[in-house]
Amino acid sequence: MSDVIITANSSGSASVTLLAPAVNSAVSLSIPNASGGLGYSNIPAVGTKTASYTLAAADVGKYVQVSTGGSIVVPTGVFAEGDIVMLCNNTSAGITITTSALTAYISGTNSAVTSLTLATRGIASVFFLSATVCILFGQVS
Repeated sequence: MSDVIITANSSGSASVTLLAPAVNSAVSLSIPNASGGLGYSNIPAVGTKTASYTLAAADVGKYVQVSTGGSIVVPTGVFAEGDIVMLCNNTSAGITITTSALTAYISGTNSAVTSLTLATRGIASVFFLSATVCILFGQVS
């Protein structure tokens, strides 16, 4: 088994040292600015929407919270392969997600949908396979 030694310094950088068992020689790797971790430590919010909201390219990697009177429109031609946007329904009733201009599927199904319902206090993600195709997963029907 190899040993791994991780050392952080005051500048926010970290170094990793791997000790190979047979050779027992050190191999060092520097990780700059590792003090904040890698990636997000939370999901940034787009903001709370109380009316119909059309997702935008700036929403990628974020979540949109919908409260009273809100609904979501997922446009075509805005997002790229691998983009993800999370949706949060913070209401006591289901909200509508409209996908009519794009080919959308509910995860685990093979029928395209044009309108879905995000359940009460439900969370869903929209995963884009391309600018014109997405898959929604979570509390959607």
